[in-house]
Formats: sequence, structure tokens, C-alpha cells
Amino acid sequence: MKVPDKFLHVKNRSFDECTAECGNNCSCTAYAYANMKGAGDEADPTRCLVWIGELIDTSKYIEVGENLYLRVAESPGDKKSSLLKILLPVIAFMLLLTCIALIWTYKYRGKWREQENQKKLMQRYFSTSDELKGENTEFPFVSYEDILSATMLFADSNLLGQGGFGKVYKGILEGGYEVAVKRLSKGSGQGIVEFKNEIVLIAKLQHKNLVRLLGCCIQEDEKLLIYEYLPNKSLDAFIFDDARKHMLHWSTRFKIIKGIARGLLYLHQDSRLTIIHRDLKASNILLDAEMTPKISDFGMARIFGANQNHANTTRVVGTYGYMSPEYAMGGAFSVKTDTYSFGVLLLEIVSGLKISSPQLKTNFCSLITYAWRIWEDGEATELVDSSIVVDCPFHEVVRCIHVGLLCVQDHPNNRPLISSVMRMLENENTSLPTPKKPVYFPLSNCEGGEARENIQNTINAMSITTLEGR
Repeated sequence: MKVPDKFLHVKNRSFDECTAECGNNCSCTAYAYANMKGAGDEADPTRCLVWIGELIDTSKYIEVGENLYLRVAESPGDKKSSLLKILLPVIAFMLLLTCIALIWTYKYRGKWREQENQKKLMQRYFSTSDELKGENTEFPFVSYEDILSATMLFADSNLLGQGGFGKVYKGILEGGYEVAVKRLSKGSGQGIVEFKNEIVLIAKLQHKNLVRLLGCCIQEDEKLLIYEYLPNKSLDAFIFDDARKHMLHWSTRFKIIKGIARGLLYLHQDSRLTIIHRDLKASNILLDAEMTPKISDFGMARIFGANQNHANTTRVVGTYGYMSPEYAMGGAFSVKTDTYSFGVLLLEIVSGLKISSPQLKTNFCSLITYAWRIWEDGEATELVDSSIVVDCPFHEVVRCIHVGLLCVQDHPNNRPLISSVMRMLENENTSLPTPKKPVYFPLSNCEGGEARENIQNTINAMSITTLEGR
């Protein structure tokens, strides 16, 4: 065939490249190709001809000529097929996005609705709380499902401890954040009071020597509190354990003593409210990785008003040995009640003995009477824990014993405020008054159970609830 005139000669192209050259040009109407190798000494033996526009002067040869490839319009069927190839993936992608959006919206709205229900439930739950009246308090919520996942359905392997109000579990929230989950005992009236107190107080208090509450949850009859996780657990696990007490050198113990005092100072004086803890004891002092003490368990704590300095109750709750005489026998409590408990705790930290330890010598019913006698005899160093006696400065230890005895004076007026205790501990030049002899000294052939019975009889049928720390 004789090819038309007015063509475009494209050099250095193979047949496929020549075909593509026409296909990629929307104005191309035809193309022809000839490989002229051996036909001469030309540098480019290929002959790719491309026509743009109308084909003019075309004729048909029977024996000679070249093949002319015409570009024709795409058929309707091909157009539909190409359109489907584009539309189907787009439609599938849009459907997938719609499904994801619907699922996310459903979950988000469900979670938002659950949070709103939790918020309303908590507001109704605390509507009778005098401490929250007139305040817009935001409570941190954690869903029950997240707690179940974090604790592996409250697995026994995650159990950290057990107290009078319930069990405490270790949990890992989303993101790997470690927490301690306190699961209050079902049907416990005291547990409900504690739960309210914990939430009310955590909304108001923040201090490095107070344990931090991260959230809470109410799910039907389940009531849960989520705390920061403290790897070293409680102080009693060290000072009363012969295998571990040597890990607490005197410098660490002194740091713990002062840290507890700072926490109490914040509760009594430095916060905008006056808080009486009422259950300060070794098992309620938690230790972080650096052995920094943190006061925990505010279930029995009470908030005092601006001009209030003491109160009375007919429901005496606490732990025997740590309760001050006026509180145990008359239900009266004040900041000096916590001072008494701090004094007991200080003597326990120094000696490594419990308040009513079986290791005490004969004729001494409590650590207080024993400490006072050896201090009076000028032998206070005999009270020091044998695991630290080698590396401790005796003047500092004896001063701590002296301060502890001042804190456990029988009459609250004879006890120092925690602010004064801090000055005594941090300033060796501060003079210390002489502690008075304990009223219950000495008691011969007494046992802990008999002493407790005497206190209960004195209260005239007032009950004492002993709470075990976790």
C-alpha cells in the first residue's frame, strides 16, 4: 500500500515503540513501520512514520508498499469495560470507608453514652456528700471492661494484697501503664464509705507523699478504685520482715520518716482543707521505686472546716495500737490523733518491732511503754533495729525516738503538731521537751487481747473495727 503524504518520521524506534508513539498521541490517526536494515548505510535503519490529522493521497498496491496501521475510535463496549474497571475499586473503597466510619461512630457513641451514664451515676452517688456540695467536681472514670482486661479478669496471679475493704490487683492499662486496682468487697457498708472518701479527697489533694488515685469505676454492685502502681508495695513488708529489713538502711528509714511527716503536714496544714487520716499505719504507707513514702487508704479520713479543730464520732474505726487514747475510748479525734499514729509508726521504723510485738521484753504490753522505759534509763540505743545498728548515727536515731515518744503522749495537748515535728526532725538545734510517762505503764502479765477488751469496756458498748491493711 502506498502510504499517505505529510507524515512525521520518528527515528530510533522499534515496532512496539512506534505503536506506543501513536497510541500516546491523541491526534495520531495512523502509523507505519519499516525496518530497513541492509538497505543502506544509514545510521538509523528503522522507519517509524506517524500521521496526524486526515490521511491524504493513499492508494493500494497489490505487490509492493507498506502496511498502514489505522487508529480507530474505541467501541462502546470497551468504554464501559474501562469505566467499570475504574468505578468498581472506587465504590468498594468508599463502602469500606463507610463501614469503618459506622463502626467507629457506634463504638464512640456507645463509649460516650457509657461515660455519661457513669457520670450521672457518680453524681447521684455523691449527692449526699457534704464535702462535694456546691462544687463542680470532675471524676476520672475507667470503664469496667478496661479494668477486666488490665487485671486479666482479676486473676489471682495479679493479686497484690487484701485489706478490710477488699482486694488489690495489679493491672496494665492500654499503653502498658501499670496500675493498682482496689476492688471493694461487695455489700460492705464500710467499703461504700471508703469509696466515697477516696474519690472526694483525691479530687482535692495532690502531693508527692500521698498515693495518687487515677480513676474509679461503678458497675452495678462493683466499686473499684485505680491507683498508681508502686513496685515496693507497703512499708510493713520491709520493717517487719527479717529477710528484707536489712534493705532499709538508716538513711532510707529517716527519709521515709520525714516523707510521711511531710505528707501529714500537707493534709493538716498546707492543703486548702484540713484532713484527718485516722488510719495511719505501716501497711498504709506505700513505697515507690526510689523508696519515697506515700500515704494511702483515705477511707476513714475526715475533712475539717475552716474553724474546726476537733470532732467526735460514735463509730470508732481504725487499727488497735495506732489509735490515740481519746479516740479509742471516747471517739474524739483531731490532727493530734494522726500525730499519735505517726509516733507509733516512727518507733516501729526505728526498732523494726510492731506496736504489740511478741519480741518485747516481759512486763511491756506495747512498744510505747518499752521505748519509754529504755529511753528513761538512758539506753535508747537498745531500741534500734539490729539490722541498722552498725551504720546509723546514734544521735539522730535517739532524737527520732525522743520525737516519737513526744508524739505518743497520752493527752493530745502534750503532743506536738506535725509542723513542730518537722522542725524537730530537720533541725538538730531545736530543743525537745521531756516526754511524760505513759499512763498504762507498767502492765504486768498482760496480753494484747486483754488490753483490747479493757478499751472496749471503757467505751460503754462502743465498737472498734480493726482494719487490716493490704
